[in-house]
Amino acid sequence: MHQSRAQGEFALNQEELASFHAQGYFGPFKVYEIEEMKASWRRERLRLLDRSDAVYQDEAASSGNTNISNYDRHLDSAFLADHISRPQIVDRVGSALGPDVLCWRTEFFPKYPGDEGTDWHQADTFANASGKPQIIWPEAEEFGGTITVWTAFTEANEDTGCLQFIPGTHQTMFYDETKRMHYDPKLINQAEKGGVRRGFFGYDYRELQIDPDWKPDESKAVSMVMRPGESIMFWSTLMHASLPHNGKSEDMRLGFASRYVPASVHVYPDTDQIEEYGGTVSLDRYGAVLVSGKNEYDYNRIARSTTTGHAFTTR
Repeated sequence: MHQSRAQGEFALNQEELASFHAQGYFGPFKVYEIEEMKASWRRERLRLLDRSDAVYQDEAASSGNTNISNYDRHLDSAFLADHISRPQIVDRVGSALGPDVLCWRTEFFPKYPGDEGTDWHQADTFANASGKPQIIWPEAEEFGGTITVWTAFTEANEDTGCLQFIPGTHQTMFYDETKRMHYDPKLINQAEKGGVRRGFFGYDYRELQIDPDWKPDESKAVSMVMRPGESIMFWSTLMHASLPHNGKSEDMRLGFASRYVPASVHVYPDTDQIEEYGGTVSLDRYGAVLVSGKNEYDYNRIARSTTTGHAFTTR
């Protein structure tokens, strides 16, 4: 589906790459030692409470009703800036995407005791909430998507709300992102689907189904149990979801997702703002990060350092 390369200490071998293309995901794999991740998060979570250098300062980004406040903290946090370029991640992503790779977005995904799971979904252009494509592949393909690397900053298991995948579903889109969903914050933590409490941050992802009578085959779902410091990479077009946090533990579950595309992909085309999850933020201070290779295209804004002057690493 996409070009491949094999270089770097952590690059996927031919068997691993074949499995990734067939299943739509690879991992989990270790990026940090467990205690290293725990110590780093204890330190960094306090620093991240200070949003004075965050690129999205708008009131909408700070609202409790929007997920945008969790976007792109790698653009002001030195720890997260280094994380998105770690060779354990970039080498593996580059195996699938080729040598020239951008990280175009990061997001935190917290799940607190009692929180609902996340609906089954796929993302191609990420127009699902905003109504506007946020990434466009230049190649003449049916769809492209992004490679997401989801890193467990805490324990992620079936009690705390780990990820779930339906293997092999990344080659067919079951949703039409151009239909656009309708935001209603009253939906949060209120829905039950198939006997499981699942929602989508104030949206109902089923509004985008191409066939309104279709249902995902949850009998084929696999749970991604991960320890702190482990990551998993997957196509955003893979059917994925998460389980609810059942409250048996008082600890939150936290995942950090970094999203990667080839440098040729057009990021945030023809727009200067993000509008979704009930909020709107300006892209004036935004920039994609070149984590590998070269950028030979002039249409993407590129950030070379964080807002505090910490230089990004390009491998």
